[in-house]
Amino acid sequence: MSDKPAANYASAHDIVRISAKRFEMSPWMPAYLTDKAVLGVYSRRFYALGLSEDPTSDYWTLRRKAALYDVPEHPYEISGPDAYALLDKVFCRDISKLRVGRATYAISCDESGGILMDGVLMRIDEDRYWYVLADGEFIPWLKAHALGMDVTIRDPGSWVLQVQGPNSLDVMADLLDEPLTEPFKYFSVHSTSIAGQPFLISRTGWTNEMGFELYPLTTELDGPAMFHYIMEKGAPHGMIHSSLESMGIRRIEGGIMDNGTDMDPSMTPFDAGLGQFVSLDKPTDFIGKKALAAAPRGSRFFGVTCAGAAPLANSALAANGKTVGRATAGGWSPYLETGIAFVVMDEALNWIGRKVTVVLADGGEHAGEIVALPFYDKRKLIPRGLSNEIP
Repeated sequence: MSDKPAANYASAHDIVRISAKRFEMSPWMPAYLTDKAVLGVYSRRFYALGLSEDPTSDYWTLRRKAALYDVPEHPYEISGPDAYALLDKVFCRDISKLRVGRATYAISCDESGGILMDGVLMRIDEDRYWYVLADGEFIPWLKAHALGMDVTIRDPGSWVLQVQGPNSLDVMADLLDEPLTEPFKYFSVHSTSIAGQPFLISRTGWTNEMGFELYPLTTELDGPAMFHYIMEKGAPHGMIHSSLESMGIRRIEGGIMDNGTDMDPSMTPFDAGLGQFVSLDKPTDFIGKKALAAAPRGSRFFGVTCAGAAPLANSALAANGKTVGRATAGGWSPYLETGIAFVVMDEALNWIGRKVTVVLADGGEHAGEIVALPFYDKRKLIPRGLSNEIP
C-alpha cells in the first residue's frame, strides 16, 4: 500500500460532468466509476445508485457471502468537555450509559418533536464522539445549540465503506493488521489499521446482515489502491463490490429507515414507529421533550406486502374506496418472493393484517396486506450473528 495523497479525480469528474465544489466524491469512487454508473447525491456526497450490475444476483451474494459498498453517510466529530452535554441536549434518547468503544442509534428532533436527523452515535473516547449523519441539514443547527459550550464540531473527512454479509467476519480477519478484540459484539467500535493505514471500524451496517463499517482516520490515503486491497482480501470469501440497488432492497426487508425518504420533520418518532428511542424519563430537558411528551403514541409506519407488483415510492394505499396512506420506498424481495414497501398511513390505527389496495403510479391496482416491520428476522438475529441460516 502507498501512503501518497489521494488520487486525481479529474477523469471521474469528466464522467459525472459536475463540479466538485457543491458535491463531494469519495476517495474510493475512481476505482470503480465508469460511464455506465448512475449516481445520486446524499448528504452532499455522490454515491452509486447503480453500476449496470444484476441487483438480484448481487442481493444473493450479499445474503450468502459478502458485498462491499461505498456509502455516502457523513460522520462528524463532536469533542470537548461539553460534548456529552450538547449531545444529551439534542438527542431524545438517553445516551448516559453509552460506553467508550460502543455505538447506538440516536434521533434528534426539533422543538415540535419532528424528526430532524437520525444516525449512529459512536463514543470514541471519554469526551470524543462521532455521529454518522443521514441525509439532511443538521450541522448548522447543532452548532447553533453549541453556542457557549466548550465543544468542537468538525468534519474528519472520513468516507465509510461497508463490508456486509455472512462472510464479513472472515473478510475482516484477513483484512485487519491485527485481530479484533473478542468479543466484538454488534454495535462495537474499535480503532485499528488496514495495510498500515489507521481506520475506525464498527460492527454496524445498512443491510440487516452481519457486517462492518470501515472509516479511514486519515485523508492522506490512496483511495483506489486501498479499495483494490480490500477487494483482494475479500475475494477468497466471495466478496463482490455492489451499488445501492442490492443494498436498498435488503434494508427495506430489514426495516431500516432512511431520513428524508421514510421519515421527516412532519413525523414524530412515535409516528415513525421509533418510540423506543425516546427517553422521556431522562432528566435533561432535551429539545422537543415537551412536544413529545404530549404527542400521540401510535405508529403510522408499517410495511406492506404485494404479490402482484413491486410498490415504489409514492404508490398510494386505498381501503374502502379512499386513500389511507402512501409508500415511501419499495421493491421486489427475492427472498420473500413478493413486492414489499414501507408505508406511512394517514392515521395511527391497528393496521397490521388489514387488506389494502396498492395503487401504482401507472394506475394499476394490486392487493396488499399491512404487516409489522421488519418483514422478517424480527429479533435481528442475523446482524447480531445469532442466526447461522443462510438462504
